[in-house]
Amino acid sequence: MNALRLGLVDGVSVFRRNLIKIRRVPDILVFATLSPIMFILLFGYIFGSAIDVPGVGYREFLVPGIFVQTVIFGATFTGVSLAEDLQKGMIDRFRTLPMSRSAVVLGRTAADVGINVVTVVIMGLTGLVIGWRIRTSVLEALGGFVLLLAFAYAISWVMASVGLAARTVEVVNNASFMVIFPLTFVANTFVPQNNFPAAVKWVANWNPVSAVTQAGRDLFGNTSPALPTPDVWSLQHPVLYSALWIVAILAVFVPLSIAQYQRAATR
Repeated sequence: MNALRLGLVDGVSVFRRNLIKIRRVPDILVFATLSPIMFILLFGYIFGSAIDVPGVGYREFLVPGIFVQTVIFGATFTGVSLAEDLQKGMIDRFRTLPMSRSAVVLGRTAADVGINVVTVVIMGLTGLVIGWRIRTSVLEALGGFVLLLAFAYAISWVMASVGLAARTVEVVNNASFMVIFPLTFVANTFVPQNNFPAAVKWVANWNPVSAVTQAGRDLFGNTSPALPTPDVWSLQHPVLYSALWIVAILAVFVPLSIAQYQRAATR
């Protein structure tokens, strides 16, 4: 219990250090927010002129998918930052301090939640400008945002594991995008998956990104009875399926990332 308390206290200190870094290098936050705005405008006005979604405007259909894509891309900051700390010798400095071994990774992933909150707020405001609306209750909408941020937090731990294993920023970027692009595009993020080829549709139906996106659409009210009813369990119960993925990812990658950090600190 004392070790857990120490890890949390030290994690808060590292969390503050990462937020101070953002304040001193505001470019990080600027580009983290400009990218989703660009995606919303490009997809909303270019794809929106060519794609018809029955019963709901394409921009309303699109924004929950952009939310999910953006927070997943934002999670790469975790891996990049840890790889950068390894390269610059910061991990060696942390190792000399009387602090919990888990604090660095805990603080880094927590800081990225803060970045994602700012990003989601800006994306939401941009979505409102182009026609996106929340058509459910306040509690349901809050549930959608909480689920989105929880999924982003889980992905941050995956990226932490990648960053500590790769050790260089270049490798982290390349490895991350090789996974993130198919994960976010072979899904229902931008278009309904009903017309996908059979094998691709099966992957999209069980892709956790599709479930989180579908859960967001349900909780924000961006669906319509005119849309085909999902015929797979994962999209019929997207909130539960997403929660199961979040728990599974955290159960695997939290201890894995901490163990990788301890090995990296002794190299």
